Amino acid sequence: MFVVTIDAEKCTGCGECVDNCPVSILELVDGKAEVVGDDCMGCESCVEVCSTGAVTVQEF
Repeated sequence: MFVVTIDAEKCTGCGECVDNCPVSILELVDGKAEVVGDDCMGCESCVEVCSTGAVTVQEF
């Protein structure tokens, strides 16, 4: 199981992580990325495109 975490203080709301998530578990809410699903496949596409380092993926 993989868990995505967004650091709201680092997130600029660019939407790159949202656009690049192949399973669509991220959305922009009030100008910030938020995790709205739990089907993360651990590909880390969101981590790779985040220029501020706001996104992390952990395996549990």
